[in-house]
Amino acid sequence: MLIIIATAAIAFTTTNIDDILLLMLFFGQVNASFRKRHIVAGHYLGFAAIVIISLLGFAGALILPPNLIRFLGLIPLALGLYHLFRKRRDDDDPEALDVFRVSTSHSLLSTHTLRVAGVTLANGADNISVYVPLFASHSLTDVALIIVVFGLLVGVWLFAGYRLVRYPAVARFLERYGERLVPYVFILLGLYILLV
Repeated sequence: MLIIIATAAIAFTTTNIDDILLLMLFFGQVNASFRKRHIVAGHYLGFAAIVIISLLGFAGALILPPNLIRFLGLIPLALGLYHLFRKRRDDDDPEALDVFRVSTSHSLLSTHTLRVAGVTLANGADNISVYVPLFASHSLTDVALIIVVFGLLVGVWLFAGYRLVRYPAVARFLERYGERLVPYVFILLGLYILLV
């Protein structure tokens, strides 16, 4: 059970390092109309969509023979190698910042919430490519435990993003070194799935 919890924590952390920066950007824009509750609800909603899509992939994986499921570990392995060898892109694209503009609405399921959910989901392609083989290589009980761990860690991520927005030095460190560590963790996760 501890191995499952540790695996879930590593998978979540690896695929969501960039979400800390997004959450910090969102929390940095909180004002009278764009509230913290919109960020919390939107991030949970977007992450729930990522998990549902991954579960659909997992359900399809149930059709595969068990000895082939481990080869799904090639997906995070390939993703890690891709990230390791790809050229760095300029992340300061001014058009990309348009997704952070907010409109005026006060309800919980407002355009603010949906915008945060949309950005979370759009940023979750790497999550899905890791979670599908991760779910497929574990039993249904283990998958339920992994999802519970993910849900708890979303809360930790939200809290961390809220607190870190006050420490620009931490944000710069994550932006500078976080992306460098991600490929290695993807590769290790892929190898773990292949060897389980």
